[in-house]
Amino acid sequence: MYGRLHDPEGTAFNLAGFSSSGAVKSWLATSAFALAVVQLLSAAAMYGRLPGVRAPSRTPALHRWSGRIAFLLSVPVAVHCLYALGYQSHEPRVLWHSLLGCFSFGAFSAKMLLLRTDRIPGGLLPVVGGLVFAALTVIWWTSALWFFRTFGVTA
Repeated sequence: MYGRLHDPEGTAFNLAGFSSSGAVKSWLATSAFALAVVQLLSAAAMYGRLPGVRAPSRTPALHRWSGRIAFLLSVPVAVHCLYALGYQSHEPRVLWHSLLGCFSFGAFSAKMLLLRTDRIPGGLLPVVGGLVFAALTVIWWTSALWFFRTFGVTA
């Protein structure tokens, strides 16, 4: 709602060493997406879904910490999107990005709440985690990958 009702500021932050706020966002988003892939693989290993792979005892810690760091990397990206750009729907790529950006933080919140619940159906957590990963994949594809293809892979 905030992203739709306020006047976008154009930029919310920039980081020394980067050519633009778009480059900062793209690299942060790419780092978060890479950690989301670690999340997917570590979850698959913990649930025994990787053929021939037995999850080492440190896999749950890897899963938790990669998720925490991915979330921390995604927060400045989301803040910038809301504050600097707002909710937009002028083309399909941007519309999907805006919608799934909102959805992903809601799905992530649901996943975190499910972790604290004692009695949840057995397959619900992997489904919600998969939805979060799918949303992040499309968000990354419609933003960082688009940015790198349009402007090049630069800092």
